[in-house]
Amino acid sequence: MMIFTRSLKTRRVRQPRPKFYRFTFISVSQVLVSVSILLGVNTARANTQEEFNPILEVGVVQQFGKKPTDTLILKAKPDDHLTLRFQSPDGEKVLHTLSVILKTETQPLPEPFVDERIVLSSHRSYETAEEQAQKWRQMGVEVELAQPDLWQVWAKRSVYNTPLLRRWLLESIQAQGYPKVRLETQVLKQRRVPYWVLGGFRYNRHELEVTATQNVIEVHKSSKDPKPMTYGGSLELQPDAYGTYTLVNHVRLETYLRGVVPHEMGAWPPDASIEAQAILSRTYALRNLRRFEADNYQLCANTDCQVYKGLTEVYPSTDRGVAVTEGLVLTYNNELADAVYFSSSGGVTANFHDVWNGPERSYLRSVVDAPGKVWDLSTNSLADEQNFRRFMSLQKGFNEDGWGDFRWREATSLEAMTAHLKYYLERKYSIKPDFKTIKQVKVTQRSPSGRVLQMEVQTDKDTLKIEKDEIQNAFWPPVSTLFYIDPIYDKDKKLDGYVFVGGGFGHGVGLSQTGSYKLSELGWSSEQILKFYFPGTELKRLSESIIFWQPLQMIEKQTTVERD
Repeated sequence: MMIFTRSLKTRRVRQPRPKFYRFTFISVSQVLVSVSILLGVNTARANTQEEFNPILEVGVVQQFGKKPTDTLILKAKPDDHLTLRFQSPDGEKVLHTLSVILKTETQPLPEPFVDERIVLSSHRSYETAEEQAQKWRQMGVEVELAQPDLWQVWAKRSVYNTPLLRRWLLESIQAQGYPKVRLETQVLKQRRVPYWVLGGFRYNRHELEVTATQNVIEVHKSSKDPKPMTYGGSLELQPDAYGTYTLVNHVRLETYLRGVVPHEMGAWPPDASIEAQAILSRTYALRNLRRFEADNYQLCANTDCQVYKGLTEVYPSTDRGVAVTEGLVLTYNNELADAVYFSSSGGVTANFHDVWNGPERSYLRSVVDAPGKVWDLSTNSLADEQNFRRFMSLQKGFNEDGWGDFRWREATSLEAMTAHLKYYLERKYSIKPDFKTIKQVKVTQRSPSGRVLQMEVQTDKDTLKIEKDEIQNAFWPPVSTLFYIDPIYDKDKKLDGYVFVGGGFGHGVGLSQTGSYKLSELGWSSEQILKFYFPGTELKRLSESIIFWQPLQMIEKQTTVERD
């Protein structure tokens, strides 16, 4: 077994990050051999296959304390107990209990505290936020990524750490033509602090570590919670960057995957499909450990990362898929691939640039999602509107035949579209839009894979352009960007709304989970499935030589930060 050498007790010591992520690990079998030699015992290795199984930090309850009524009840198994560790004036305090109830209360601050940050941009996806962050860095601005709601790029708080520096930076950026960069300021006179009561004593602490002898802890969000969650490993309540708290699960990678695969892929698909999902989920987790650096943990437990439900619902089929692929990851040029996936493609997957901005990933390119040749993208580009509509009329020959999301059709009114667009703009820019109604909407640019790259919205005030995955936030009902629109007129031939006709569910980049079912049923192996959806990649077993992630080089023509 391989040991991940980052200690739980020392993980908050932040060293400057290298330009790529590798993890140093040692072999338990090597340690045992060394100890045996010292003891004069000749012990042979029982297993020469080394395992890489790091401890991950997963935020399973985010922004705890945002609501005054927020409650967490942690329980041990019936034949076990919890151990609570936290700091007190006399040093570390250790308590034992069968359960503990965590709440928050408002406490006054000794003096008002000014909490402020410069928000450079807001985005639907981490991928685009990260790409924008890199552009700001190239302009000489130190940044960090956060997720108070949407993903945001902030001027790095530890660098711009005085009001004078923040205002100087803001004025400088706005003078260069970025008027929507903003300073968010609030004067805090009180704060929310977690507390719990044990043995007749009340404890107020910002951090709490909870372990159980059997490494299994149950989490309820209220005393009447019908679906409590069960997590392997340990839990820790810790502050985040928003004045609230995160309950972080410290869990081994392979145990984490047991709680991801059944909730991303399901427990019923053929084995090869489950195995492909396990490999992707392992690769994705290790490549994305930087996502929540601003909050001092690594991954979340929802669709902004991967859906993770701990040991709440595990199944023999998915446990087997995790076990038989143990240590296997998807790589490209000896680096972990960007192992993205989605529900269904609508018959064709997307190129990386069809959905997100940033450097090209050559293996994330569009493929027709079918076992045979039902459409030739090289001769019939779906950027052409007539070709696209003809493609969307096809129903047979694809991997997703018969699935509900393969083709969809939804109508909406101008009134509903206007309300949704206003909500989107206010959420993105923190400014209420001043238009009253949408006058017209049209698709102005489409990619060769058929994805909508840009939509133009004419309002009674001005014309807005919305691009790529932001379209799914700006409009309802598209559940993918693979669609076309037709106008709806009322009895007086006045524009009343639009009908969206599309296919697929999700961003469309990488592996189609639904499509992988069909390929599995046809007898394809997990390796064949992954090579189909990620051309040019290679399966490898984790080793010290594999680079987890390194900042991708920016394309020269893309070095200008978007001005929104």
